[in-house]
Amino acid sequence: MAKVVTIGRRVLPIEDIVLVEPFDPASRPDFKAGEPFKARVLLLGGDSVLTKSTPKEFADEHGFRILPQDNVATNPAVRFEVENFEPTESYKPPQAFLTRLKWRDHGRNEQSKLLLTKPEAVVDIVLRGITESSPDQKASPEPPVRRARRRRDTAPEQ
Repeated sequence: MAKVVTIGRRVLPIEDIVLVEPFDPASRPDFKAGEPFKARVLLLGGDSVLTKSTPKEFADEHGFRILPQDNVATNPAVRFEVENFEPTESYKPPQAFLTRLKWRDHGRNEQSKLLLTKPEAVVDIVLRGITESSPDQKASPEPPVRRARRRRDTAPEQ
Protein backbone atom coordinates (compact mmCIF):
# COMPACT_ATOMS: atom_id res chain seq x y z
CA MET A 1 0.00 0.00 0.00
CA ALA A 2 1.29 3.47 -0.88
CA LYS A 3 2.16 5.79 1.99
CA VAL A 4 -0.49 8.29 3.00
CA VAL A 5 -0.44 11.29 5.29
CA THR A 6 -3.42 12.19 7.47
CA ILE A 7 -3.85 15.89 8.25
CA GLY A 8 -7.01 16.60 10.18
CA ARG A 9 -9.74 14.75 8.25
CA ARG A 10 -7.81 14.68 4.98
CA VAL A 11 -5.95 11.57 3.88
CA LEU A 12 -3.36 12.48 1.24
CA PRO A 13 -1.07 10.33 -0.87
CA ILE A 14 2.47 11.38 0.00
CA GLU A 15 3.34 11.82 -3.69
CA ASP A 16 0.74 14.63 -3.95
CA ILE A 17 2.58 16.78 -1.38
CA VAL A 18 5.08 19.21 -2.92
CA LEU A 19 6.45 21.01 0.10
CA VAL A 20 5.73 22.19 3.61
CA GLU A 21 6.34 25.82 4.56
CA PRO A 22 5.91 27.81 7.78
CA PHE A 23 2.50 29.28 8.52
CA ASP A 24 2.27 32.38 10.69
CA PRO A 25 -1.33 33.14 11.67
CA ALA A 26 -0.27 36.61 12.86
CA SER A 27 0.56 37.53 9.25
CA ARG A 28 -3.09 36.86 8.32
CA PRO A 29 -5.26 38.88 10.71
CA ASP A 30 -8.43 37.82 8.87
CA PHE A 31 -7.66 34.14 9.57
CA LYS A 32 -9.45 32.77 12.60
CA ALA A 33 -8.74 29.21 13.72
CA GLY A 34 -9.13 27.43 17.00
CA GLU A 35 -6.13 25.22 16.24
CA PRO A 36 -2.42 26.12 16.61
CA PHE A 37 -1.39 25.62 12.98
CA LYS A 38 2.37 25.84 12.35
CA ALA A 39 2.80 24.94 8.67
CA ARG A 40 1.11 24.92 5.29
CA VAL A 41 1.27 21.71 3.24
CA LEU A 42 1.28 22.59 -0.47
CA LEU A 43 -0.26 19.99 -2.80
CA LEU A 44 0.46 19.29 -6.48
CA GLY A 45 -3.10 20.26 -7.38
CA GLY A 46 -2.51 23.76 -6.04
CA ASP A 47 -4.51 23.31 -2.84
CA SER A 48 -2.97 23.61 0.59
CA VAL A 49 -3.73 22.19 4.01
CA LEU A 50 -2.69 23.59 7.38
CA THR A 51 -0.98 21.32 9.87
CA LYS A 52 -0.01 21.53 13.54
CA SER A 53 3.46 20.13 12.74
CA THR A 54 6.39 22.40 11.97
CA PRO A 55 8.09 21.90 8.60
CA LYS A 56 11.04 20.25 10.41
CA GLU A 57 8.75 17.85 12.32
CA PHE A 58 6.92 17.00 9.09
CA ALA A 59 10.22 16.40 7.28
CA ASP A 60 11.53 14.14 10.03
CA GLU A 61 8.31 12.12 10.17
CA HIS A 62 7.82 11.66 6.42
CA GLY A 63 11.36 11.67 4.98
CA PHE A 64 11.20 15.11 3.39
CA ARG A 65 14.31 17.26 2.85
CA ILE A 66 14.55 20.41 4.95
CA LEU A 67 16.04 23.72 3.82
CA PRO A 68 17.05 25.16 7.22
CA GLN A 69 17.47 28.78 6.11
CA ASP A 70 13.94 28.91 4.66
CA ASN A 71 12.42 26.36 7.06
CA VAL A 72 10.84 24.60 4.06
CA ALA A 73 10.54 20.82 3.68
CA THR A 74 10.50 19.38 0.15
CA ASN A 75 9.23 16.01 -1.02
CA PRO A 76 12.01 13.89 -2.58
CA ALA A 77 9.39 12.23 -4.83
CA VAL A 78 8.65 15.51 -6.65
CA ARG A 79 10.79 16.55 -9.61
CA PHE A 80 12.10 20.07 -8.95
CA GLU A 81 14.18 22.50 -10.98
CA VAL A 82 16.38 25.22 -9.48
CA GLU A 83 17.03 28.67 -10.94
CA ASN A 84 18.92 31.76 -9.86
CA PHE A 85 16.50 34.52 -8.94
CA GLU A 86 17.08 38.16 -9.78
CA PRO A 87 14.46 40.85 -9.17
CA THR A 88 13.15 42.74 -12.19
CA GLU A 89 11.92 46.32 -12.55
CA SER A 90 8.33 45.07 -12.36
CA TYR A 91 8.88 42.60 -9.52
CA LYS A 92 11.02 43.47 -6.53
CA PRO A 93 10.05 41.34 -3.52
CA PRO A 94 10.67 42.71 -0.02
CA GLN A 95 13.19 39.95 0.83
CA ALA A 96 16.55 39.23 -0.81
CA PHE A 97 15.55 35.96 -2.48
CA LEU A 98 18.34 34.10 -4.28
CA THR A 99 16.63 31.02 -5.70
CA ARG A 100 13.46 29.99 -7.51
CA LEU A 101 12.39 26.39 -6.86
CA LYS A 102 10.15 25.17 -9.69
CA TRP A 103 7.87 22.16 -10.28
CA ARG A 104 4.87 21.23 -12.42
CA ASP A 105 1.37 20.68 -11.05
CA HIS A 106 -1.12 18.02 -12.20
CA GLY A 107 -2.11 20.17 -15.20
CA ARG A 108 1.59 20.44 -16.21
CA ASN A 109 1.54 24.14 -15.28
CA GLU A 110 4.75 25.54 -13.86
CA GLN A 111 4.68 26.51 -10.19
CA SER A 112 7.44 28.04 -8.09
CA LYS A 113 8.56 29.25 -4.69
CA LEU A 114 11.21 31.86 -3.95
CA LEU A 115 13.88 30.94 -1.42
CA LEU A 116 16.58 32.70 0.59
CA THR A 117 18.91 29.67 0.38
CA LYS A 118 21.68 29.84 -2.25
CA PRO A 119 20.91 27.90 -5.46
CA GLU A 120 23.88 25.54 -5.01
CA ALA A 121 22.67 24.56 -1.53
CA VAL A 122 19.13 24.02 -2.86
CA VAL A 123 20.52 21.69 -5.56
CA ASP A 124 22.49 19.75 -2.93
CA ILE A 125 19.64 19.39 -0.45
CA VAL A 126 16.50 19.23 -2.62
CA LEU A 127 17.79 17.50 -5.76
CA ARG A 128 20.71 15.43 -4.48
CA GLY A 129 19.54 14.78 -0.93
CA ILE A 130 22.81 15.93 0.62
CA THR A 131 22.27 17.30 4.10
CA GLU A 132 24.18 20.28 5.42
CA SER A 133 25.41 18.29 8.40
CA SER A 134 26.97 15.62 6.19
CA PRO A 135 27.77 17.07 2.76
CA ASP A 136 29.60 13.90 1.67
CA GLN A 137 26.62 11.63 2.19
CA LYS A 138 23.30 11.43 0.44
CA ALA A 139 20.26 11.69 2.66
CA SER A 140 17.76 8.92 2.18
CA PRO A 141 14.31 8.51 3.67
CA GLU A 142 15.00 4.80 4.04
CA PRO A 143 18.05 3.20 5.64
CA PRO A 144 20.39 1.33 3.31
CA VAL A 145 19.89 -2.41 2.97
CA ARG A 146 22.63 -4.43 4.62
CA ARG A 147 23.57 -7.72 3.12
CA ALA A 148 24.96 -10.53 5.20
CA ARG A 149 28.48 -11.61 4.37
CA ARG A 150 29.42 -15.22 4.15
CA ARG A 151 31.96 -16.24 6.69
CA ARG A 152 34.85 -18.20 5.38
CA ASP A 153 36.04 -21.15 7.31
CA THR A 154 39.41 -20.13 8.74
CA ALA A 155 40.39 -23.61 9.92
CA PRO A 156 43.26 -25.09 7.86
CA GLU A 157 42.33 -27.94 5.60
CA GLN A 158 43.88 -31.35 6.33
